[in-house]
Amino acid sequence: MASHGEAPRPAVICQQLLQAMSATEGRRRRRKRNTTPDALGMEIKQGLLEAVVADDPDPDAFDEWLYTQVQAAGGNAGPTRAMARQVREEWAFAVASAGFRHWLEAGAPSDDAR
Repeated sequence: MASHGEAPRPAVICQQLLQAMSATEGRRRRRKRNTTPDALGMEIKQGLLEAVVADDPDPDAFDEWLYTQVQAAGGNAGPTRAMARQVREEWAFAVASAGFRHWLEAGAPSDDAR
């Protein structure tokens, strides 16, 4: 984890967010409505999270890194931008909230994961 006063690396938080996605998937499967759009968005988000983990961008360059991913998405730039904003917001929340970081570090426990 980051030293005192230093933001956690996006790759660390995104790895933990990937683990938390299993709960979201369990909740999505139980919905009675057509969840195809949800699945497509989650697929894009998962791809972004995996790319963050692989590339390990510096916290100070994370916004620029996300922007580059959106630009590279071509025809999927709109949905990729939406998911990139969500990834950015979740990382910023983890930076600001020790409670959220601890929940992620604990494996994001949730009844929905069952």
